[in-house]
Amino acid sequence: MADWAPVFIGVVLFVLLQPGLLCSFPGHSKQLEFGGMKTNGKAIFIHTLIFFALYAILLLALHVHIYIG
Repeated sequence: MADWAPVFIGVVLFVLLQPGLLCSFPGHSKQLEFGGMKTNGKAIFIHTLIFFALYAILLLALHVHIYIG
């Protein structure tokens, strides 16, 4: 059986944390913008750090495993 947790968690976090899709922190004109569909270098960097932190916490600290089949 293969452990699908890294793949599933990575895809979900990637979709939810795309800068500009749901929110963008920091935004262009405000500190936090929702649904702006625009991004900048700072937002990409911050969202990357948040993605890595959540991914590491879920996989390494909490030992989340998903087995299918």
